Amino acid sequence: MRAWRGSNEVELGPPQQRAVLGALLLAEGSQVSIGELADAVWGTSPPASAPGILRMYIHGLRKALEPSSNAASSVIRLAGGGYQLSTSRDNLDLGAFRALLDQAGNARRAGDVENAVEYLRDAIGLWQGTPLAGVRVESMQSQRQQLGELRLFAEATRLTLELDLGAHEKAVAELTGLVAEHPLDERFRELLMLALYRSGRQAAALETYREVQSLLAEELGVDPGQALQVMYQRILRADAGLVASSTPAEPERLLEVSIPTQLPADLPVFVGRDAELAEVARLPLAGTVVVSAIAGMAGVGKTTFAVRWARHVADHFPDGQLYLNLRGFDPAGQPVSPEHALRTILDSLGVDASTVPQGTDALAARYRTLLTGKRVLLLLDNARDAAQVRPLLPGAPGSLAIVTSRNRLSGLVATDGAHPVYLDVLSTPEARALLICRLGQQRVEAEPAAVEEIITRCARLPLALAVIAARAMGRPAFPLAAIAAELHHNADRLDAFHDGDDAANVRAVFSWSYHALTPDAARLFRLLALHPGPDITQPAISSLAGHSASHTRKLLSELTQAHLIDEVTPGRFASHDLLRAYATELAETAESSQQTQAARNRMLDHYLHTAHQASTLINLARAPITLMPAAEGVRPEDFAGNAADAVAWFAAEQAILIAAIDDAAKHRFDVHAWQLAWAIANHLYQRGLWDDLEAVRLAGMDAARRLGDHEAQADAHQGLAVAASGQGRYDVARTHAERAIAMLTESGEISTRPGFYITLAWVAEQQDDLDAALNAAQRSLEISQAHDIGNNNSRRTLAAALGSVGWYHSRLGQNQQALDFCRQALPLHLEVGDVTNAAGTWDSIGHAHHHLGEFDEAVVSFRNSLSLHRKHGGTTWFIVDTLESLGDTYLCAGHPDEARAAWTEGMGIAEHHGHSGAESIRKKLHQLNNARQLFDAEARIAKSD
Repeated sequence: MRAWRGSNEVELGPPQQRAVLGALLLAEGSQVSIGELADAVWGTSPPASAPGILRMYIHGLRKALEPSSNAASSVIRLAGGGYQLSTSRDNLDLGAFRALLDQAGNARRAGDVENAVEYLRDAIGLWQGTPLAGVRVESMQSQRQQLGELRLFAEATRLTLELDLGAHEKAVAELTGLVAEHPLDERFRELLMLALYRSGRQAAALETYREVQSLLAEELGVDPGQALQVMYQRILRADAGLVASSTPAEPERLLEVSIPTQLPADLPVFVGRDAELAEVARLPLAGTVVVSAIAGMAGVGKTTFAVRWARHVADHFPDGQLYLNLRGFDPAGQPVSPEHALRTILDSLGVDASTVPQGTDALAARYRTLLTGKRVLLLLDNARDAAQVRPLLPGAPGSLAIVTSRNRLSGLVATDGAHPVYLDVLSTPEARALLICRLGQQRVEAEPAAVEEIITRCARLPLALAVIAARAMGRPAFPLAAIAAELHHNADRLDAFHDGDDAANVRAVFSWSYHALTPDAARLFRLLALHPGPDITQPAISSLAGHSASHTRKLLSELTQAHLIDEVTPGRFASHDLLRAYATELAETAESSQQTQAARNRMLDHYLHTAHQASTLINLARAPITLMPAAEGVRPEDFAGNAADAVAWFAAEQAILIAAIDDAAKHRFDVHAWQLAWAIANHLYQRGLWDDLEAVRLAGMDAARRLGDHEAQADAHQGLAVAASGQGRYDVARTHAERAIAMLTESGEISTRPGFYITLAWVAEQQDDLDAALNAAQRSLEISQAHDIGNNNSRRTLAAALGSVGWYHSRLGQNQQALDFCRQALPLHLEVGDVTNAAGTWDSIGHAHHHLGEFDEAVVSFRNSLSLHRKHGGTTWFIVDTLESLGDTYLCAGHPDEARAAWTEGMGIAEHHGHSGAESIRKKLHQLNNARQLFDAEARIAKSD
């Protein structure tokens, strides 16, 4: 890293001080904690005096960068528990590099290939060695890799364009060096093949393919990608199209099966915004653009504008269009965290949720890697601030991020090159045009004075005008003058939504529409403010209000007609932030505390009883907890025994259930809090959402402690053990698991929870303490046998314990004992319909047979396991693990071709879902291929002899 003030280079101090600067720059204006700075300097072993030394380095950087400034005005500022560096895009070589890439993209789209090449050459010329050389922090490694990939992207793009310009011979020389430097990067191999062919060297082009084919087989055990294979075939048949300026095919689509197209519907009566639409039409479609409103103005039409623009340019982004509401100003809940947002985006892009990494930095790295070379449009709606958005921005050219916010997001503008588009209220002619579109020209022109009064009282705010228009449309004989008079009459009472400007007072509009509702619809509007989530389903609304489904549908229709709520997707309802805030205020004044408590109790009962039913359907082996009967009027959803529907319900309601737990704890519905945490725990476990699992279990623990409920506290400890183990904190996990068992033992309730010992066994296994794991599993079995009363629940518990004991016997090499226990468990699993654990038990039986040398029996067992998993939608990582074990068995039995088939299938699934087992299987395939080649060579020698 180097820095200049004018033409004079600045002395940045020792390497450690430079590492601090690197960490601050890479944060792109966000706060960097003392701990993260310590990682940048010392790695994982900082000295005890690290905070003091870091303050010295910060002081040194301040003096170097701004010697005349004091700490308060310095470019490096104290922020919370760390430091923050503010600089503009123009002051950084990385910012200049990205700007040049944007200019190259613009030139290329305009057909100016020569200038595009010059921009790319200038961009690449800014590079000076390895990015961030000497900066040791692990979290920067992914960013270093992203920057390196960005450079390679620029190199590949430049060379592609130079081939289009006919510079084949020159490109051959450069590409030969790049191939030597990056031998496994197929982009450069493909370009080199094309350059050689266009230079009249067909044989050399074909030899280049054969070289990479051998290299990939030796290094990775895989064949060249489809693009390389297509190029090889075209060169082999001397395809005439290669002589023209047809460069290699565009990168494959982001998803093979489903391209996300999530943009909301465009508003059919969009008016105005001509200047702003013309402004964004001039922007390049390769960078980051921010659409934000003035001074936090709500209801000004930011989302409507963003959707109109996004839909207009959607065809430029064939790899997907994503939409995410970040709920930055949601009156009923917290903004969506960057980590949750990244998980949602990765899920939309088809990434298996169980395989994504933990932590915002790792998630962002995975996301940006996935988007490299793709063209994706991302609409991030209702952002809180720049820090919420920055981890979600694509890292390479080609994708577009549109961000809406009540905040100006000046941080993104200053440090990320975002282009601000500030929306004001409509002009008077635009407001009149909106009313004409909705009410018709004849009606508007018939009462010009009333229309002017309505526009004035609505402050030309699009949302307010839309609500008034909806009311007027529902009463075609109602004079507009009456609406204007009502607004004028109530003006002195309508100041709740004051936004710092007297002209932006819209409570009159909401109040007027609200008072026009029937009493039941008005009450439902108020009660919806109690719901903690961003949206709500019709069954949950029925329970919240205590109404029948048919009556609820009637009231929802009335509210949607009045534009007080929207049906965002079939069966799911939400309302604008201002309307939710207004409903909250009404609920506080119009509902008694008893009525509010009763409604909240019905709502929480709805989620608790539905989640309990769903959880027990998905995991039959899990001992259910006992619930109190649901309150009168509560109508939990019924899955009719369909586990797939239960899984889908958890996926759709995950965020709402987590919010409901927080809401229950906040209002001291402590039984609901800990029982909801129990109910959602299995879903979070299956998706590998360890941080969420820990958070809900901690909330449940607090609630259980307030209740003084030792059994509930023990359950929370057990859940925290699972979460900590998933996070890799095995010592913490074991402490929680042992504490859970101790608490139930003290209270005499351990006989009801033998599964707690299975959790302890699982944690001990992660610590490689297999003796302790077997002892815990045997204790679970003893309790299960002693309390087996023959019903389904006790039989499931007994089967799980038998299978667990069998597995740990096998892990300890006691394979005959393993078979004895697993063969007892298997029929019990099937008897009670626990297919998942039956499949797992078949896998354990296969493991035991394999290690006894009984390979034919092992193959049958593994295939039985796979059959059950596939038939009933088994978890991906179980299938991959079983396929790997099946391949191991085939190889030991002397069937290498069958082993290769099993491993190839397993690796394909693992790679598709980002499963960590892919690397292990790849190595086995590589070794198998090497052995096969050696065998073939020896056979040829023997034949020649």
